Amino acid sequence: MAIALSIQQYLEDLCLPFEVMTHDATHTSQETAHATAISENNLAKGVLIRRKDGYLLAVVPASRQVTLNDLGTWLNQTVGLATEEEVAGVFEDCALGAIPPIAGAYGLPAVVDESLEGFSDVYFEGGDHRTLVHMTGREFQRMMAKFPHGRFSAPRA
Repeated sequence: MAIALSIQQYLEDLCLPFEVMTHDATHTSQETAHATAISENNLAKGVLIRRKDGYLLAVVPASRQVTLNDLGTWLNQTVGLATEEEVAGVFEDCALGAIPPIAGAYGLPAVVDESLEGFSDVYFEGGDHRTLVHMTGREFQRMMAKFPHGRFSAPRA
């Protein structure tokens, strides 16, 4: 598999420059960061959240995890993690578990953790466990500017 068609079309439609990189197969974002010698802070990941009015994509660095209580408090509603089946239904052109942080490509609302700000380079899964997309931090922030930013994560335990 290569970059998911939804992601590629979305980035091209927005005229955002990006680079596609391949790596040995990994199963977690932490493994991906290690295999590619990229800081976990610069590797953005998506976490699909279930809430009362549908799904929401929480975007955080691989070095952190979503704190559901903090996110629920910030959103003023109860939230939970989506099931694997729900993830597969939303991200149909992606391998299971390779959730890209590109909410707009899938028509999802999103929230972006502030800990992803200020990096010169950002990387994210391209829809499988062997492909990374690289873009400048400036372009990534431009793509994420329309989504609310806040603090709802904690260092991964």
